[in-house]
Amino acid sequence: MTATTEPPALGAAVLAATELTVRHGQLTALREVSIDVHAGEVFAVVGANGAGKSTLLRALAGLHRAATGTITLDGENITALSPSQRVRRGIVLVPEGRRLFSSMTIEENLLVGAANGRPGDWNLDRVYDLFGWMRDRRREKTDHLSGGEQQVVAIGRALVANPRVLLIDEMSLGLAPVIVQRIYQTLPTLIGNNMSALIVEQDVAQALRVADRFQCLLEGRTTLAGEPRDHTAEQVEAAYFGFGPAVAS
Repeated sequence: MTATTEPPALGAAVLAATELTVRHGQLTALREVSIDVHAGEVFAVVGANGAGKSTLLRALAGLHRAATGTITLDGENITALSPSQRVRRGIVLVPEGRRLFSSMTIEENLLVGAANGRPGDWNLDRVYDLFGWMRDRRREKTDHLSGGEQQVVAIGRALVANPRVLLIDEMSLGLAPVIVQRIYQTLPTLIGNNMSALIVEQDVAQALRVADRFQCLLEGRTTLAGEPRDHTAEQVEAAYFGFGPAVAS
């Protein structure tokens, strides 16, 4: 089976990027990458360190400016919008490293997300119901939490902004495997017709277990894309590391 360099079309995309190129000074971090995320799906972007995964998410969130290409949300061109404008339209990022306000409590961090988001069904009570431990500890400073607990708070902060597309950057980074598994188990309870998730991961096996579709990046280019069931582990490995017949020319 040969690689596909573009994701298969499954209907109208909620969030899409077309031929997106992003540069960091003289370095081209993304080279004409196209991606589309559909309603109610989990889409995984995988690749080694430096492949361009985080750059892609940050470009979609408006934190990196695209040199070329377009980004659309529900068909609207949002390429020129600021990060805050994208949040209010429903693109919400859980950044690598969580980036919580460490001097603030759990609840204060959640309120920051709610204040900058859009109206919707997600609120503090719903987040507390989803993550049962959080309500009783809501007055606790986030710098007292474990890495896994901080990741959950970061996800909760994003949820109360009521995203259309939830962007999660390196969810498993620095966490014990058992904690990662627990966090990933919550994804099916989050995703539905009103929300999709785009996750970036170095842990390919974990990402492909939960993803409806995936895309592999290597040195800023797409090397493989499709549904996990349509590709062997060997093809994914070849696309990930850049060897063998699975890599697109």
